[in-house]
Amino acid sequence: MKRILFTLLLSLVASQSFASSGKAALDHVDVDIYNKESLQSGAALFTNYCMGCHSMKYARYERVADDIGIPHELYVENLIFGDAKIGELMDISMKPKMAAGWFGAPPPDLSLVARLRGPDWLYTYLRTFYKDESRPWGVNNAVFKDVGMPHVLVGLQGLCAEKPHTGGKAGIDPMSGKEVGLSGCQSYAVKGSMTPAEYNDAMRDLVNFLVYVGEPSRLQANYIAPFVLVFLVVLFVFAYLLNREYWKDVH
Repeated sequence: MKRILFTLLLSLVASQSFASSGKAALDHVDVDIYNKESLQSGAALFTNYCMGCHSMKYARYERVADDIGIPHELYVENLIFGDAKIGELMDISMKPKMAAGWFGAPPPDLSLVARLRGPDWLYTYLRTFYKDESRPWGVNNAVFKDVGMPHVLVGLQGLCAEKPHTGGKAGIDPMSGKEVGLSGCQSYAVKGSMTPAEYNDAMRDLVNFLVYVGEPSRLQANYIAPFVLVFLVVLFVFAYLLNREYWKDVH
């Protein structure tokens, strides 16, 4: 029995090591869901570049507009397309069967993608599409091998000519004086309208918005947390005094 348990334990450790070794290193991103300017930029990017295929059916336009500080009229005019109303869920009209025929599988809903994948994974993924003529859409991704999604942001970023390096820490080669260990594209097969720094900032805003949508209640929860703690401290004082009064005659 001990031998069987030991064998199972070794198999588990080996499988975990293999799984972790296959994961690409990720670039870190700092998100701030209290930065409304960043959230507004991210909402605009998502609506214009992602929402044609990806829904957010667990989010509601009105809630998003209120939380990120966009007046309803302005949100409806610029960030709601079609006949959707401000009070509706952020769903799309694309039918799953049609999407499966075009892409091989229906594009997933992105309401909870930040909670599933994490900000660093999303940030790295959005910045590491590269040219690969062997793929149906002519692109691949450094952290999602053989991805079935086209690079919809190619007009902004451009297209990397080769697989980008990820998870690197920039430094200076003492011999040549050149920067080494840089993450992201180093050469482009197609030029985009943004500089690498501008695109990185845009993707940080988009990821920030996805993080917010994954758990919008955090905005209110973090705000009321200090008041809840103060209430509990005050309640503890009264509870302690009441307990002492009840037990003062018990010997």
